[in-house]
Amino acid sequence: MTTSIVVPDDFPTVFTGTPSERRLRTLGDVTIYTERGADRQPELVRRIANADAVLSLRNHSRYTEQVIAASPRLRLISLWGTGVDNVDLDVCRARGIRVTNTPGVNAHAVAEHAIGLMLTLARRIPAMDATVRAGGWRGPHDHLVQLEGRTLGIVGLGAIGRRMAELGRAFGMRLLVFTWDADQGRATSVGAEAASIEQLLRESDVVSLHLRLTADSRNFLDRDRLALMKPTAFLINTARGALIDHDALVDLLRAERIGGAGLDVFHEEPIPAGDPMLELPNVVLTPHNAGTTPEVIEAGLERAVENIERFLRA
Repeated sequence: MTTSIVVPDDFPTVFTGTPSERRLRTLGDVTIYTERGADRQPELVRRIANADAVLSLRNHSRYTEQVIAASPRLRLISLWGTGVDNVDLDVCRARGIRVTNTPGVNAHAVAEHAIGLMLTLARRIPAMDATVRAGGWRGPHDHLVQLEGRTLGIVGLGAIGRRMAELGRAFGMRLLVFTWDADQGRATSVGAEAASIEQLLRESDVVSLHLRLTADSRNFLDRDRLALMKPTAFLINTARGALIDHDALVDLLRAERIGGAGLDVFHEEPIPAGDPMLELPNVVLTPHNAGTTPEVIEAGLERAVENIERFLRA
C-alpha cells in the first residue's frame, strides 16, 4: 500500500511549488490542503484520518489524544519548527508514533527578531514614528535607553539563547543566563554569568525568554516572578505565550511596574479582539512570525521532509 503523507495546515504559499514539495512527492501519495477549515480541530481530524505521516507547518494545529485516536494509520508527525508542545507526546509514545522537529533552524531569525523588539522598546521607535508622521519633530529624550552597559537576562540557553548571547555581547551588554541546571560552564562559554531566575529578574534591564513550553515551564513567569523585575525593564518573548501569566503581565505593564514588553507569542493566538494587551502603549506586538524568514522556511521544510524520508527508509 502506498504511503499516505498529508500536509494539513493550509499554508500553501510556504510549501507548494518548492523543491521540498517535489522531494516529498517522491516518498508517497501526498495531499496538501490549501483551504482554511472553519473549525481547525475537527478539520484536522478529517484531514489526517488516513495519513501514515504528517508534515505539520503550524504549531497551533493540536495533535491531541482525540486527534491521534482518529488516525489509526499514523506513524510519524514531522514538525516544521522547534516546539513540540502542540503534540501529546505521551500518547504518541504509547502508540509508537515518531515525532520529529527541526531544532536550531530558526535560531538566527528568532534572535534577530528578539533584538529588534528590544531596540524598538529601548528607542521608542513606534512613538517617534507616530510623532514625525503627525508633524512633530524633536520629542523628549529622557525615556530613550542605550543598551551598551545594560544587563541582558537570557532565560534558556538553547540555539536561540546562545545566538542572543552573541548579539547581546555585540551591543556591549552584560549577560546573565538562567538554565535549569545552573551550569556555570555553559554560561561562561557564551560570555555570560549563570544566575538563578530570581537574580536574573532583579538585575536585568532586558529579559528575553527562550524556553521550551513544558509542564515545568508553563506560567514560568508568574505574578510573583514578574514582580521582581525592575520598573524600567523590558520583557521580550519570542518563545511561547504560555510561559508568562498573561493577566499578571497586563496588570504590571498597566501599573508601569514593568517598563515594557515586546511580544511575538501570546496565550491565545491569534490574540483576540478586546485583549487589554492591544491597548497598552508600552507594548510592541508581532504576529508569531519571528522565525518565518524565507531562509528559515526553506531550511526548515528541507529538514522536515528529510525527517520523513529517513523515517520511511529506516
